[in-house]
This record gives sequence, C-alpha cells and structure tokens, in this order.
Amino acid sequence: MIEVRGLTKRYGSTVAVDRLSFDVPPGAVTGFLGLNGSGKSTTMRMILGLDSPDAGHARIGGQPYRRLRWPLREAGGLLEPRAFHPGRSARAHLAALAASNAISQSRVDEVLELVGLQAVARKRTGKFSLGMAQRLGFAAALLGDPAVLLLDEPVNGLDPEGIRWIRGLLRSLAAEGRAVLVSSHLISEMALMADRVVVIGKGRLLADTTVAELSGRAPSLEEAFLQITGDSAQYQARNLS
Repeated sequence: MIEVRGLTKRYGSTVAVDRLSFDVPPGAVTGFLGLNGSGKSTTMRMILGLDSPDAGHARIGGQPYRRLRWPLREAGGLLEPRAFHPGRSARAHLAALAASNAISQSRVDEVLELVGLQAVARKRTGKFSLGMAQRLGFAAALLGDPAVLLLDEPVNGLDPEGIRWIRGLLRSLAAEGRAVLVSSHLISEMALMADRVVVIGKGRLLADTTVAELSGRAPSLEEAFLQITGDSAQYQARNLS
C-alpha cells in the first residue's frame, strides 16, 4: 500500500504539490490524473525518495522508500524510460540492478520474456525505440516482484498492441494483490485500465474515487474530468483525451 499524507513541495515561489493526501490500496489499479504541470511526476518522485518533501510524508508498506532494506523487492518504479546507460545491453542493465538487490539472475530472463525483449536482450539499449525503452523500464520495475508499482506515463511510445498488453498486465498484477499507481494524460485509457482514480490540479487533490463513480457524473470519464478541473480550454489545448 502507498500512503501519502500532507505532501508538499515548493520550488522557489511555486508550489508544485500542496498538502496532498491519498492512498493507493492493494488489489487495484489507481489512475493518477491531472493536467501537465499538475504535480503528478513530482508526487511520484517524492514517493520513491528521489525528491524530499517540504512537509508531509509518503510511505510504502508503512515505511519511507529510503528505509526499505531491499527497495526493488518492495516497490518498482518507472518514471523515466531511458534511465539506463546506452552502451549497455538490456540484459546487462537488468543484471546490474538484480545484483544490487540480491535478486537471482534467472529473474532477469523471466522479466525480459515477460515484457517481450528476449530477442534483443543482448543489444545495446542506446538503439532502442521509445516503446522498447518503456518495456525495459517496466522490466526493471518488475524485477524484484514487488507488491507496489508506480508508473509514470507507461504507455508513451507504445503501439496499440503494446497498450493493450500493458493494460492487461497491470490489471492482472493488481488482481494478484499488488498496489498499482499509474499516471497518464490519456483519460480514455484510464477508463479501461484503472479501478480507482486520484485527480489533482495545481498540486491539490480534486477527487479520490472509483472510475465507476467518477464516470457516473457525466456521459464520459473525459467530461467528468473536465467538470472536476474546471478548465476545458486548457484540457483541449494540452490534448488530454
């Protein structure tokens, strides 16, 4: 489970995240929605200990990420798809991560097959397309078989088949009892993927509810989103659909 309480982050005079509180329960895919610049990525970085909050806290399984003994075994994150050395092969990248958390090398081959990269496992990652980079990042997130997953815009760069694949995989992982938090600007995709949604705007919580309940407020999830954010012009300009 992910627990966020009163999380606040400022950059100079700009408040990126403002007293934000929500939970990501096990056994469900929780969509993390908001306009670009709403604070989604900053929040996820604080949950994973990459940024320090100015106030509040974020915990995974009751502990701050930095206190987890074997972090890859407890929480997998995909925030930046190209977070690897371009001169390394996909297998070498995952093997190094596995060694850092005492994960067996056989698990490396398992996740490469799971994400469909076994055929290019020994190729240099610098030549990977964005879609392949996303799959490698997802493999890294799954490497420790964690109970918690945080994915920032994981369908970017994927073709329709890849989007369907990741949608099905995330739902199956949640069905196993994992807590899954997925940020996206594709509202229609969240309607198909998520069980719950957390909507934020200007770093503040706007809604924390089920997809069914939110969709019931309007003819579509997109229109319900517009009602909550109250900024249809900005929504359309930033191509959230």
